[in-house]
Amino acid sequence: MALTNHTSEKSVAHLFNQIAPQYDQMNSIISLGTHRLWRQRVMDAMHVAPGVSALDLCCGTGDWTISLAQAAGPSGQVVGLDLSSEMLAVARQKVATAQLQSQITLKTGDAMHLPYPDNYFDVVTIGFGLRNVPDAQRVLNEMTRVVKPGGQVVCLETSQPTNPLVHAGWQVYFGHLVPLMGRVVAHHYQAYQYLQRTTHEFVSASTLAAMFTQAGLIQVHFTRFNLGAAAVHFGVKPRPADRLTRLPRSLMLTKTQRCPLFLN
Repeated sequence: MALTNHTSEKSVAHLFNQIAPQYDQMNSIISLGTHRLWRQRVMDAMHVAPGVSALDLCCGTGDWTISLAQAAGPSGQVVGLDLSSEMLAVARQKVATAQLQSQITLKTGDAMHLPYPDNYFDVVTIGFGLRNVPDAQRVLNEMTRVVKPGGQVVCLETSQPTNPLVHAGWQVYFGHLVPLMGRVVAHHYQAYQYLQRTTHEFVSASTLAAMFTQAGLIQVHFTRFNLGAAAVHFGVKPRPADRLTRLPRSLMLTKTQRCPLFLN
């Protein structure tokens, strides 16, 4: 598959190193605070069991990593992996504040080349990071490889509204207001111009669902938030028995859940 982001990993890591101190504040401003509600809805839908092992890719400042560790409990283990050392530095402070050092390991690493064996984790997640990697399909393939059969692969990512009127307002907001807010609040206009560009250029929710299936996942479905401004995708790695009774691809891609709080 063609590259989904033409900005080099080195440049992306440098960008996030620059904005790390203001990242959480800007994330709340850009999403109007709703990103926390999105993540909580996703966690509720995942039903993370105590004692699971989880990998959180592009973990950034660690919010989802911490949520996974809290759900997994003292007997669980969570790895947070990110290219940006400065984002991980913020995450380490949060992990220490939450007193979860014994449950969480934070590592610098590349989501396209995971340093783990096959069938290693119960859950693998990626939040607001898939659009920033050069090859999203390769990352999904790696996520599928390292998750155990029967385990979940989950992606929470910005998306594009499908309603023409909503899409027009979304373009104005992300195309003009977000970079401006980046300049005023974070003093990094170009960084937030990059982030709005990747949001605009990333694949649609339906295309991402097809990519989940291409990676070998089953039970693929997605939920849109805030009129399509974001979407969460779910998939399950098939067990050997599932491969014998696997549904046709056309059927798997028609299952779309609706979120009670944020209508499609």
